Amino acid sequence: MNVRRLLNIATVTLWILVPIARADASPDRPGRPNIILCMADDQGWGDVGYYGHPAIKTPNLDAMAAAGLRFDRFYAAAPVCSPTRGSVMTGRHPNRFGCFIWGRTLRPQEHTLAETLKAAGYATGHFGKWHLGSVEKGSPVNPGASGFDEWLSAPNFYDNDPILSRKGIAVEMKGESSMVAMDAALAFIREQAKARQPFLAVVWFGSPHLPYEAAEEDRALYSGLKPALQNYYGEITGIDRAMGKLRAELRTLGIHENTIVWYCSDNGGVGNVSATGGRAGKGSIYEGGLRVPAILEWPARIPRPQVSNLPAVTSDIYPTLLEIVAAQPESRRVLDGISLVPVIEGKVDRRPQPIGFWKYPDQGVRTPSKEFMAELLEAQKQGREISREERLCLDAGKITQQYPRDRFPGHAAWLDWPWKLHRIEPPDQPITIELYNLAEDPQESRDCFAEQPDRVKVMREQLEQWLASVVDSLNGKDY
Repeated sequence: MNVRRLLNIATVTLWILVPIARADASPDRPGRPNIILCMADDQGWGDVGYYGHPAIKTPNLDAMAAAGLRFDRFYAAAPVCSPTRGSVMTGRHPNRFGCFIWGRTLRPQEHTLAETLKAAGYATGHFGKWHLGSVEKGSPVNPGASGFDEWLSAPNFYDNDPILSRKGIAVEMKGESSMVAMDAALAFIREQAKARQPFLAVVWFGSPHLPYEAAEEDRALYSGLKPALQNYYGEITGIDRAMGKLRAELRTLGIHENTIVWYCSDNGGVGNVSATGGRAGKGSIYEGGLRVPAILEWPARIPRPQVSNLPAVTSDIYPTLLEIVAAQPESRRVLDGISLVPVIEGKVDRRPQPIGFWKYPDQGVRTPSKEFMAELLEAQKQGREISREERLCLDAGKITQQYPRDRFPGHAAWLDWPWKLHRIEPPDQPITIELYNLAEDPQESRDCFAEQPDRVKVMREQLEQWLASVVDSLNGKDY
């Protein structure tokens, strides 16, 4: 085994095993920022005005991008919604806790961002799409059980005039879907600002997800286009209006300087309406399914606009915020994300470790918000609760299957900029390997596998070592 291989393997092993260093997490620590995490649902990388989209109007996101840190190469941890949301909550690849695809849940054994910040003295609130488990009372994976003090949440994407769950109670709301979530978040934010209480507010929009039902005022901006585009673009503009209201209110409250506002999408866009960031779209491990828009605004620490081309991923949000707040998680876990504080400080221009992706073949779990919430509302009107075990996700966290460490079905990838290696293991078929140079070939159209045998060998070994570590976590080793 040559020295280069030894160094590469050692590097991967170290970043997998080393825990976050302990730091002072005292609630009295001065200068701790407020934190607001906003996420769109299915917005493509290019579906913003600041990247030159010919039609979509996003003046508030454009203003954020012009004032803060714009990540030009930001990735969702997974090409669909639930897993990516799980990566934000844990700093881990979602396959580590069995959240393979949409409708899968967190495991109660995971220690979430909300729990960590709550222990550090933060007030915590979730508003909008959850999709990491039930939003009913008694569930081990509802937002309250996952560390949120306040929550007004939907089990999945939701549209205008939704029925949402306020701490397990179904409530009928009126208004455009993104503004409904933002107004609830702002009520929480005002309360914390008045009390001078640092807070985490997670605002996960239900847009621009199918079936695309924009408010009339937003849809009207795109008259003359096909109806699907009017509604898709209109839903993004609805998000943008909500972000504008947030930014304005933070300034009115006088807390915008030391408030982090981090915006991104949960996966790449849908190809027939979206401008994706590369090959394919939602559901794919190719660039179009993973690359998403992302902006971090924090005037106290980012006084001038910055643009980063360093690859970053939603799993990085957790360790970044923990370093900023100087918080320590309750228990040791294998993390896949890294702190982006050096990026915020402009101290690095290369990611110190690769990013792993793995789309495991699994079936999604049907979780229709409109139907489930209407049933919950009706049951509560009749004075009863819905107590279906599968609806409450009572089995979440039960590890009943052990996965092999020598087989990694599905489509995985290893991004070591500018190289991205794909490992595709279909059922009962040979494994195929592809290699692309993203700097020269952002559309992943020219496979360099045959030209780079040494690089392929090293990257494949690193990827398969990482995949084995993910399986260890999946099998419960971390608990």
